[in-house]
Amino acid sequence: MAVRTTTLRVETKVKNELDNFRNFGRESYSDVLHRLVNIAKDCDLQAEEIAQIESSLEDIKKGRVLSLKEAEEKWGI
Repeated sequence: MAVRTTTLRVETKVKNELDNFRNFGRESYSDVLHRLVNIAKDCDLQAEEIAQIESSLEDIKKGRVLSLKEAEEKWGI
């Protein structure tokens, strides 16, 4: 049975990001996308959890982070 295919248009930036998800250099984008879709299906995050993750990513982008040593000192670990 023949495999049906289609064409997708993605921005170059997205294509470059997909390249980073390849397990090996010649892995097809179909395989990469299939794996990412399966991961997304298995990830049952609530809206509040997603908001917390987005907030954390914003903190990282703005440099509001602590080194491991700083965190240990701050919380007495």
